[in-house]
Amino acid sequence: MTIEEILEYINSDRIEDMTEEMHECFMRQSQAAIKQTMELNTKYHTPEEIVRIMSELTGEEVDESFSLFPPFYTDFGRNIHIGKNVFINSGCSFQDQGGIYIGDDTLIGHRVVLATLDHDLNPYDRHLLCAPIHIGNRVWIGAGAIITRGVTIGDGAVIAAGAVVTKDVEENTIVGGVPAKVIKTLDVEKFKEV
Repeated sequence: MTIEEILEYINSDRIEDMTEEMHECFMRQSQAAIKQTMELNTKYHTPEEIVRIMSELTGEEVDESFSLFPPFYTDFGRNIHIGKNVFINSGCSFQDQGGIYIGDDTLIGHRVVLATLDHDLNPYDRHLLCAPIHIGNRVWIGAGAIITRGVTIGDGAVIAAGAVVTKDVEENTIVGGVPAKVIKTLDVEKFKEV
């Protein structure tokens, strides 16, 4: 069983019926992610070294425009997809088994949590539920925000600090609160005039 086969299985929204072999591969990747994030978080790294470590962690070439202030935490790593000119501030936690897709020019504040997994509400069967998080281009996510599984955030949106986002966010919209609600729609044409 390869990590690519696991990703194909997970990305088809099937996680509850994993075979023992799949689960073992899944756990090996989680242990590898712990090792890589420990390396990232326990000593100083140049910006170039951070790009290299994140490329190894995600299994994809991360653009040299990427910037991250450690510490950074993830429990899988291989289902994070990062666009160009992305900034991730310190203390963020990505639970990426379900897939995290981050668009270009996105800013992610301190201690943001992106969680693609959840559990069924049935107390006798708490099987895993899994769905990707899609973050558009030019999104700003404020400090301490939490984005839950299956959420899509449109281009140009702003997530206020401390918000808990459980539903999709339209493009160029500001949301805040627990659970997050629309605060305002941005007039982006006004910004283009400046």
